[in-house]
Amino acid sequence: MTLEPPLNGAIDVHAHFITPRLRAEMEKAGHKGPDGMADIPAWSPEDALSMMDGTGIAAALLSVTSPGVHFGDDRAARTLARVVNEEGAALVHDHPHRFGLLAALPLPDLQGALAETRRAFDELGADGIALHTHYDGRHLGDPFYEPLMTELDRRSAVVLLHPTSPPCWEATSMGRPRPMLEFPFETTRAVTNLVLNGVLDRYPRIRFIVPHAGAALPAVADRVAAFSLTAGGPPVDVLGALRRLYYDLAGFPLPRLLPTLLTLTDTDHILYGSDYPFTPDWVVHGLAETLASSAVLTVEQWQSVLHDTATTLFPRFA
Repeated sequence: MTLEPPLNGAIDVHAHFITPRLRAEMEKAGHKGPDGMADIPAWSPEDALSMMDGTGIAAALLSVTSPGVHFGDDRAARTLARVVNEEGAALVHDHPHRFGLLAALPLPDLQGALAETRRAFDELGADGIALHTHYDGRHLGDPFYEPLMTELDRRSAVVLLHPTSPPCWEATSMGRPRPMLEFPFETTRAVTNLVLNGVLDRYPRIRFIVPHAGAALPAVADRVAAFSLTAGGPPVDVLGALRRLYYDLAGFPLPRLLPTLLTLTDTDHILYGSDYPFTPDWVVHGLAETLASSAVLTVEQWQSVLHDTATTLFPRFA
């Protein structure tokens, strides 16, 4: 007997790809175990498509995960970003209905990032951009990124946020893999900075996707809102800003995170994410089964999360 895939036509907004060139550059830069993980997982388009077919994922938006493409040299980072984005665009060309591209930028090289943003959209047809929570210690929301935010807002870009090891990880990670604790706090830190520094209000056309069911934001949102009243400066509608963001369900959203996230935003701002291949295929399948069998969402809400909301951000997959 053949079992039906747990998902039905899902659009995966949080999926990664690792080309041979990227793997080689990561290893050369000392990232054989990125962010304290055991190794760089294997990835190929064939394996990704097999996982997608077995899980019921119709399309996946591919992005480069932490530590990114900048390993200390601006020129090398510009080259690697260009090559990796071209490789991603080639995958989309070969599988236009199955893959999309969220382009990598060579930050903290701001001028290189602006040039690559223009090239990614104008020449490669990228579906969006992936940004990490900080570059060289400057978290998103810092005034340093204003020219990039201006460009992304002008293009009404979709931006997937992704955590990376914080600048102080040696002191805070307690020797454990940084994705366990540091990644959720990094996401929370960057989004809080975007909100409190008014970036979301100044650049309302950027559609930000927050990973991992909002990380710690659902738990600390009221605390941030309360403290914002004592910070001085223009008032910020913290809860309103957080409600406008989009959130993916990569990681472990059940049994606790998804119900809490639903107190912060609605299902028309929640999307499916697998985090493959850093989440192995069998874990992706198991988590998908858990989501599909949960009573937290109605059938209509589940359809919105799996597919409908994503098509408003990425209409070519409609």
